[in-house]
Amino acid sequence: MNAKPQQLVGESALGRLAEIASQLDAQHIADFTRSLAERVSEGRYYVACVGQFKRGKSTLLNALVGHSILPVGVVPVTNVPTVVRYGARPSARTRLQNADWTEIPVDSVEQYISEQNNPENAKGVTALEIFFPSPLLATGMCFVDTPGLGSVFAANTAATHSFVPHIDAAIVLIGADPPLSGDELQLVESVAEEVHELLFVLNKADRNSDVEREAAIAFARRVLETRLGKPVPAIYEASALERLEQRGPERDWPRFLKALQHLMEQSGHLLVRAAAQRGLRRAAGQLLAIVAEERGALTRPLEESERRMAELQKTLEQAERAMKDLGVLLTAEQQRISEVFAERRNIFLRQSQSSASQELRKRVSSVPQRRSGPAYRRDLNHLAQEVARAQLAPWFESESRYAQEAFGETAKRFIELGNDFLHQVKEIAAAELTALPQELDSEPGLHAESQFRFHLIERVAAPASPLLYLGDLVFGFLGLLGYIVRAAEEFLGQLLEVNSARVQSDVDERVRGSRRKLEAEIRAVLRGAATIAANALNHARAARAAGASAIEASLARLSALENEIRTLLPSE
Repeated sequence: MNAKPQQLVGESALGRLAEIASQLDAQHIADFTRSLAERVSEGRYYVACVGQFKRGKSTLLNALVGHSILPVGVVPVTNVPTVVRYGARPSARTRLQNADWTEIPVDSVEQYISEQNNPENAKGVTALEIFFPSPLLATGMCFVDTPGLGSVFAANTAATHSFVPHIDAAIVLIGADPPLSGDELQLVESVAEEVHELLFVLNKADRNSDVEREAAIAFARRVLETRLGKPVPAIYEASALERLEQRGPERDWPRFLKALQHLMEQSGHLLVRAAAQRGLRRAAGQLLAIVAEERGALTRPLEESERRMAELQKTLEQAERAMKDLGVLLTAEQQRISEVFAERRNIFLRQSQSSASQELRKRVSSVPQRRSGPAYRRDLNHLAQEVARAQLAPWFESESRYAQEAFGETAKRFIELGNDFLHQVKEIAAAELTALPQELDSEPGLHAESQFRFHLIERVAAPASPLLYLGDLVFGFLGLLGYIVRAAEEFLGQLLEVNSARVQSDVDERVRGSRRKLEAEIRAVLRGAATIAANALNHARAARAAGASAIEASLARLSALENEIRTLLPSE
């Protein structure tokens, strides 16, 4: 009964912050708070579907609304976060950069959000919404289809991560092969820092055996509980395609729908309120930084502010050039950790390949020599997988612990280099930049607590071609199976090679991602500081031109706005 008044308070506060942001020429903050206030007033909350590319996120959401409104395909399709919300009739609209909403036909959605028709979002789509009369969406729940992680299009992964602050709850799609990727685990951690409502679904359950699904769910639950530090009560088995086409067994689909219904009935208003509070804190913090810069520009001599601005512009140019020097240091650090893991992998392969081959030869005699060559090859390849797993599993575990420690040190080193860079910027500017953080690791961004979990990615144990299959038939009939044994030994070596290479590639990708994140954060900090300082200087010039009374009035106005912003902040 008390939810509605609390919701209105949040809506009112957001509306007022939008007005203050407009007064301070912070239009991006005004747009953000107005958009959030609109969905708070309508009781809308975002339930995002996240996961690796080709997990079937779009198909799952189509099954939930009961209609194929989101495009699907055999290649990565969704490259822009797409909101599906309630509407009396099917319709859609999109918004491009620096433009208003434009109505579009529902059947043209793919032209705006698919990688084929809008490669790497070349059209500049900033938002796309689809309206549909689904009962699940009638009380405010909105589904969000996010770009998949881990595709060849890096911008897709970035788009999903940038949407995380707007998520109120999440449906996390996992699979059985592999159950979870490193990118997925990192995203789940990021989402869990923002929200507490997470539903886990193992999709495409029709493609795996009962044993495979059971093993995948057990593994996923163990890894997720370790990473999140709390129990995972349920991982629902489902086939979204079967449900969309109304065929096959229901599996856990009714339980999953019941969980969504419970989320809608019991937590919907709480999610809206939490979204309002997160948005209030974010916008208020940005506005307080602007007020501080505006006050400084008014209280110091105009000549000093102009000199300071000129030095800041010069500093930004020097900083951009200096970023190349920072890049050299980061590259060296990146190369160092890559070489460390390459050497550790080489040592593992030297030690494991001989013992693994001996183990395989020892156990070959236990495999019945069938007259069917293809069946014998399959049996031996499965045996090679077992032997490889026995070698790789303990090594993966030890490398996970070592990678955690090594990456933590590298991440700290990245932050140290970034902070040294910012301190040099301040010294070059010869002035205090109030919008510049003292330390990068005190701001949202790169942290060193990320963890690694490596997974056994096995190659398919089957003949590679019809010709090989035919050869297996002939030689099996003749009883000449020795070459299949030799092929199994080669397959075992390939398993060790391919799966151990995942460790180094996972570490390399995590380090590269951290480097990109750090460099982007530094550039964003510098650009933000320059924009705030430039606006403050322009306002100070106008106030000084109007006289002392105008300066006093501006200072009084800033103090009043600061006090009001602080009163609008939600209590912890």
